[in-house]
Amino acid sequence: MTTTTRRRRPSRRAALYATLIIGAAMSVFPYWLIVSTALKPRGELFEAAPWAPPSSPTLENLGALLSSDFARSILNTFLFVTVLTVGQLIFTTLAAYAFARLDFRGRNSLFWLYLATLMVPNVVTLIPLFLIMRELGLVNSWYGLVAPYVFGTPYGIFLMRQFFRSIPREIEEAARVDGAGHLTILWRIILPMSRPILATLAIVTVISSWNNFLWPLIITSSEDTRVVTVAIAALRSEIGIDYTRMMAGSLLTLLPMLLVFVFFQRYIVRSVALTGLK
Repeated sequence: MTTTTRRRRPSRRAALYATLIIGAAMSVFPYWLIVSTALKPRGELFEAAPWAPPSSPTLENLGALLSSDFARSILNTFLFVTVLTVGQLIFTTLAAYAFARLDFRGRNSLFWLYLATLMVPNVVTLIPLFLIMRELGLVNSWYGLVAPYVFGTPYGIFLMRQFFRSIPREIEEAARVDGAGHLTILWRIILPMSRPILATLAIVTVISSWNNFLWPLIITSSEDTRVVTVAIAALRSEIGIDYTRMMAGSLLTLLPMLLVFVFFQRYIVRSVALTGLK
């Protein structure tokens, strides 16, 4: 190893660390901006740089939102996320088991055709979905809000199917010898072995449902069904451009997702590794 090569290694390492630090700072900066702005009084926002920490932190903005209709939007979002998560766990599991274990004509063709819908942008299907909900009389209702997602998604079915296929068939065959049917095998054998992937699907569903904005914006118009993402967008039209209130709303929306990430980070990584997916 030459002297020149030894000199290059520290410089490359320093360049790598500098790049990582810059990338981390760029990732953390939006969150810092949300927190600092949400804790600033209204009059302090334009007195210093936006990224400057608040000189006199206050919870006034958070309290004002929690005492308004915004609190109801948070409860609506929790209900929305709960219904979608439970529904997707049930229907996705049934569909994935059918595609993984049941033999019927056209099974693979139907599965890949359904999976191909992943390549269709969600924006393309918004108008047809809205027209269907309007014909069914489900506009501005909880049924119309959850109907397009509660019965499963292509990604969720693909994820569960791949995991079910990794379970040895010998285990199921032994259960069939004892007289177990498909539902018994699914409930007593497959699901207990699939807890990691079920947790992964639940967490992915919670995050995607919590952040869903476009469909709730289109299908609902009343405060009874307004979710938190739509409520944040409505703050601008209701009270003008009040950045402290908007950032306070963003902070309240962000906190549950941060808690999910903190408590389930290791479980998510372990679960995704078990699926064999990259």
